[in-house]
Amino acid sequence: MLTLPNLLTLSRIVAMPVMVLLLWRPTPWDYWLAFLLYVLVGVTDYFDGYLARAQGAVSKLGVFLDPIADKIMVATVIVMLVFTRAIDGPPVVAALVILLREIAVSGLREFLAELRVSVPVSQLAKWKTTFQLVSLGALILAGAVPTQPWIEWVGLFSLWAAAGLTLITGWDYLRVGLKHMD
Repeated sequence: MLTLPNLLTLSRIVAMPVMVLLLWRPTPWDYWLAFLLYVLVGVTDYFDGYLARAQGAVSKLGVFLDPIADKIMVATVIVMLVFTRAIDGPPVVAALVILLREIAVSGLREFLAELRVSVPVSQLAKWKTTFQLVSLGALILAGAVPTQPWIEWVGLFSLWAAAGLTLITGWDYLRVGLKHMD
C-alpha cells in the first residue's frame, strides 16, 4: 500500500499546506519557493503514474488518491492566487468555472462509478489540464518576477483557455452522465 508511487501521490497532498503558507503573505522570494514547490509537485504527479505502471504497482489506493491529489492541488493554488489577488477581477470567473467543474465532474464520476460506467479522459480534457497547469504555474511565477508582465499575461490567457475548455469538457461529461440518470 505504501509503495513509492503512492508515497509520491501523498506527498502532493501534504505539500499543499506548505503552498498555503508560502502564498499567505507572499514576497517575491515566497513566490519563487511556491513556484519551485509547484514544479516539484507536477514532477511527482508525472512520476507517480509512470512508476506505478512501470513497476506494475498500480494500486486501488493510487487510483483513488491520484485524482484527489490533483484536485486538491488545483483548488489550493486557485484559492490562494485569488486570495493574494494574483487572480483578480474578471479572471476570478474563469477560476470559479474551473473549481466548479472539478467538483461537478468528481461527483459525476463517483455517481457513474457506482453504475460501473467508466468515462475516459478525452484529448480535449488533457488540453484543459495542460492550460490549467501552465496558467497556475505562470501566475505563481509572475509574483516572483513582477518586472516581467508577459508571464502574467501567459498565465491569464492560459487561465481563460482552461476555463473555456473546462466548459466544453464539463458539458461532455454531463451529457454522458445524463444518459445514465433516471
